[in-house]
Amino acid sequence: MTGGAPGAGDLNRQLAGAAEQLGIAVGTGSIRLLAHHPEYLPDFCLKRWAPSVPLLANIGATAIRDLPPQAIQVWLDAMAADALVIHLNAGQELFQPAGDRDFRGLRAAIAGYIKQAQLPVIVKETGFGLAPDEADWLLEAGAAYVDLSGSGGANWALVESFRQGGDSSLAKELRNWGYPTAELLAALGRRDGRVLASGGLRSAQDCATALALGAQACGLATPLARAAEAGGQAAMVERLSSLAHGLKVIMLLTGSRNVADLRRPGVLQPTP
Repeated sequence: MTGGAPGAGDLNRQLAGAAEQLGIAVGTGSIRLLAHHPEYLPDFCLKRWAPSVPLLANIGATAIRDLPPQAIQVWLDAMAADALVIHLNAGQELFQPAGDRDFRGLRAAIAGYIKQAQLPVIVKETGFGLAPDEADWLLEAGAAYVDLSGSGGANWALVESFRQGGDSSLAKELRNWGYPTAELLAALGRRDGRVLASGGLRSAQDCATALALGAQACGLATPLARAAEAGGQAAMVERLSSLAHGLKVIMLLTGSRNVADLRRPGVLQPTP
């Protein structure tokens, strides 16, 4: 989830431990800072705590363009990562005083990296959503999955404004910017099981709705960050276990023995 900040390594290890205990994937924050601060590599080396679940490394699209693929692969090897997530975060960078302002060549850089990648590549937005045509282009370019990461959760324009005093009128104006996750799922469908849903998911009902709309899997961060703050790894495990139980309840109430049943007409979609 994070890295390179006070307490980040401990938080990541707790997240990895919770993921291992429950058998779910865990993702890191951006590893880009390793280009200038290699001493933070231990914050991202989590396989010791999550040896049997997928570990997803993370880096921004501008880093994919600007850094040699060989350097990135060295970090991925050190982490024993199972996949690399490339995030798109122009909306966040524009509100950082020292953020990226040059987004030229990103499509070519992403496509080029995917062609030579030694691990599966997932491409995700960061809270403003991937438009259907963008998602389709990325899948055609060879991304294993796209993570829609629509609006409704963390708004990074507001987060960056808060970090700098919270008085950005433009950030406030963009508080509802982006494509809502549910609308994107309804527009995209399953796309051969290569669509992931995140962005504003908080509850079992949110996850059930995303799965019913075609998501292959769901991701969430804010509920786990709050649980970690309240009670560490044990609280995260409790929160995720409660979510899983709620999902089973919803599936029973809808007569769904599996996720395919959850997607049948009459659950969310009108019966033809």
